[in-house]
Amino acid sequence: MMAYQEIINTMNTTKKEISIFKVAAAYIGTIVGAGFASGQEVMQFFTFFGAGGIFALLVSTFMFVFFGYIILDLGRRFKAKSHLEIIRHAGGRYLGQIIDAVITFFLFGALTAMTAGSGAIFAEQFGLPYFLGSLLMALVTVFTVLLGIHGVLSAISFVVPFLLISVLGLAIASLLTNPASITSMNQWAAATKPPVPLWPLSAIVYVSYNLVLGVAVLGPMGKLAGNNPNTLKKGALYGGIGLGLGALAINLSLMTFSPTISGFEIPMIQVAARFSPYVQTAYSLILLAEVYTTAVGSLYGFSARVSNPEGKRFRWLVIGAGIVSLAAGQLGFSNLVRVLYSAVGYAGILMLAGLTYGYFRERLVPQPAYRPEQEDGK
Repeated sequence: MMAYQEIINTMNTTKKEISIFKVAAAYIGTIVGAGFASGQEVMQFFTFFGAGGIFALLVSTFMFVFFGYIILDLGRRFKAKSHLEIIRHAGGRYLGQIIDAVITFFLFGALTAMTAGSGAIFAEQFGLPYFLGSLLMALVTVFTVLLGIHGVLSAISFVVPFLLISVLGLAIASLLTNPASITSMNQWAAATKPPVPLWPLSAIVYVSYNLVLGVAVLGPMGKLAGNNPNTLKKGALYGGIGLGLGALAINLSLMTFSPTISGFEIPMIQVAARFSPYVQTAYSLILLAEVYTTAVGSLYGFSARVSNPEGKRFRWLVIGAGIVSLAAGQLGFSNLVRVLYSAVGYAGILMLAGLTYGYFRERLVPQPAYRPEQEDGK
């Protein structure tokens, strides 16, 4: 058997420049975590608006393409090792520090929430001990991150095709067996209370919240494109469209059963259960895989920000963060989500505003872009 250090060396000495497919798949996999695959996020941000949610999805898709490319390109130009270089470029020296602190904290919080989410899925869907699910998720996540950025990207991108195929399949089956009535669905939506009052604002908050996590992986991934920015452009385009299609498929599935599944924590599993127990079990496994992709991206992003990924301290930090998240995850999935996720969208909007300002500033008023080494007085 190949020694562990040899595995790491093999992963880190593989081809430097990554493919368009891997950029797109890793982008999708980083964003579509447990909340996305469960259907809860899509229901809150889109389905609750009825037909208006379709327009919100179009806005979100465009934003994912636009901001995804900006982050990837900045990662390439700055040779980013973490999200820090991107955030300080977007927010400047002082506001960037605030956004950086919020993102770093939330990355660890999201890791903890995913550890708890794995336990919840084991307990509720498979009848297994909660702690066992949390423990296995922590162990697999730590091992994956220790393989380095190539291991993280490979793991995340591997899961994506299964998720997209499953949500598209459920959407088609839902529409064929129970076609949505736009009129009745809009009447139901009018009686709901979405967390964001207007669908255009909901689209913006949804993207900003997701990219707070996404920037931690997209930034370092941009560096791997070498001198080929076209790879990043196409990767961001296909990744953004994939995110939009996946969210649309989930939204259509939820719309067909909107009045009856809105009260469930994991509505997409309830949709799957309407077809077969086997379909329900299969989707539960896919949901568990999506928890894994979010956990991997969060742990890598947090650890890469606190310690140099190429340094010796990085390995111990990853292991320590995994242990602490396992302990904190015993507080429960819903409690962690309720506490951690409420304010993240605001920090994300500041980040997107900074990225937009920087994008147009460089094109309309040419000037030297922010360089992270300026902070060290170099």
